[in-house]
Amino acid sequence: MNINTLSIDSVTVSIIQGSVDSLNADQLSLSFNQSILEGRVQLVADFSEVTYTSSAGLRALLGAVKDSRRLGGDLRIAAVQPSVSRVLSLSGFTSIIKIYADRESAIASYGSNE
Repeated sequence: MNINTLSIDSVTVSIIQGSVDSLNADQLSLSFNQSILEGRVQLVADFSEVTYTSSAGLRALLGAVKDSRRLGGDLRIAAVQPSVSRVLSLSGFTSIIKIYADRESAIASYGSNE
């Protein structure tokens, strides 16, 4: 897994590539936590290049959602591949985390009253 982070206005975008599993989910959690510690609580996870996520990856997402929301922010996911979308749906994450068709929509959602 590889994570590239960029800031667009007040939104921190994490572009994640590869599989998110028990071997690297801590790396994802650390990346989200670093942004939150810096006060950047409006987060977008770009999943356009994520091919698989395990329960460890789901825990990393859940932790980031809880931490960012506690501080007035949120985590939104963009561009989820069908196989990962199925995991998110079956695990109930689609009712917890807002999912957008693409990165731009997810970023723009912070400017609206969704």
